[in-house]
Amino acid sequence: MQRNEFDAQYRKNGIQLLAGVDEAGRGPLAGPVYAAAVILPEDYYLEDINDSKKLSEKKREVLFDVICENALAYCISSVSAKEIDEINILNATFLAMKQAVEGLSLPADFVLVDGNRSKGLSVPFECVVSGDAKSQSIAAASILAKVARDRHVKECLAPKYPQYEFEKHKGYGTKLHTEKILEFGPCEEHRMSFLGKILAKKELLE
Repeated sequence: MQRNEFDAQYRKNGIQLLAGVDEAGRGPLAGPVYAAAVILPEDYYLEDINDSKKLSEKKREVLFDVICENALAYCISSVSAKEIDEINILNATFLAMKQAVEGLSLPADFVLVDGNRSKGLSVPFECVVSGDAKSQSIAAASILAKVARDRHVKECLAPKYPQYEFEKHKGYGTKLHTEKILEFGPCEEHRMSFLGKILAKKELLE
């Protein structure tokens, strides 16, 4: 089944404005978590729109512009590292998704959410496990969220905190990033609730 055919199943039930929602950046040690909501035209299909993790960075960048140009509505939202520490990453992800859906210029009739859990949405929704591989709307949202987050890390965090080399690891817990945290300690963009083991190791080394 093509990804647009998956979405079409829902439109048969009288749903006109179907939004796909996905997040990017749940796992990194630093930076915000992002979410995007996208409403595509009913008759729109582009085979290249797929799970963002299956696409090259260059391909995602191209598709980002294509999706924005063709979508009936889209919204990208983020929740900061500080707020992630305050409310935990799961609730921060739910919040980013809620903000993305509520920020759509056209109110969605129904929302398809990637994953197996969501809450707080004011619009009827259904969670779809591996939705970014099944639904074109969710796949489009996954691309917008991923590209927007990567751009933020490269354009905002990397220049502000050059010692961490964010442009290379995007805040994920790579060997390089861990070494930089051990060397320089965390900055305000680090998720302190994610750094327990690393900071414990740093204390042992000092």
